[in-house]
Amino acid sequence: MKVIAVGNQKGGVGKTTTALNLSAALAQLGQRILLVDLDPQANTTSGLGLEVDGEDSIYPVLLGHSDIREKIRPSGREHLSVIPSHMDLAGVEIELARGDDHLVRLRHHLQGLKPNDLFEFCILDTPPSLGVLMTSALAAADEIMIPLQCEWFGLEGLAKIVHVIEQIRDSGANPGLSLEGIVMTMFDGRTNLAKQVVEEVGNYFPEQLYKTVIPRTIRIGEAPSHARTILEHDPSGLGAKAYMDLAQEFLDRRSVSGPLLAQS
Repeated sequence: MKVIAVGNQKGGVGKTTTALNLSAALAQLGQRILLVDLDPQANTTSGLGLEVDGEDSIYPVLLGHSDIREKIRPSGREHLSVIPSHMDLAGVEIELARGDDHLVRLRHHLQGLKPNDLFEFCILDTPPSLGVLMTSALAAADEIMIPLQCEWFGLEGLAKIVHVIEQIRDSGANPGLSLEGIVMTMFDGRTNLAKQVVEEVGNYFPEQLYKTVIPRTIRIGEAPSHARTILEHDPSGLGAKAYMDLAQEFLDRRSVSGPLLAQS
């Protein structure tokens, strides 16, 4: 099981949208996915139509009161499981910070799932901040995917999170953490600015930049209000196609065949 953190300390860049819809698209391609909602806002959880209380989140797991396997829930979608979030998770920032091992607790719990071969990928939806939950996710992940809005301010945020990745590596908390990829979101092909930002990112990160870009569409924005992924809300639309293309590109980078796996 590979652990992929979807993260950006800047809010409003399509982070949760990408974590949710990429997970759904990978599941549709036959991959067994565990989606972990680490954001106390719980938008991923509500976007799947799940209602939970604090005890159903990863909160008690991080405090050592529960086994992580007990918190895995069906999402109602084939091949996609979820560990929900709850607003109470915000309190874990303070409680975790008191422990010397707060950076590696999440990694320890997720590593316990790897030998079971239950999932191909675990996707972590992280908070839009650089607090304890975000750094814990980076310490637990094998790779990080960064959603980046097609605006100049996004480039400033990219530099900051790349610096944090280097700090996590250098601290010894997770020396193997790699930048899996950068996904350009909210792309408007009618503007020169969007194209310029994509080109600029490609100049600095040619290997990491995904060829697939996520368009700015009303349908993507309204899907969570219906408790649906974009694949369910507008399956033939541009947004659904983009996330399916992103999922396929994600698998192609690893030489994994989704449809073949689904048949095995």
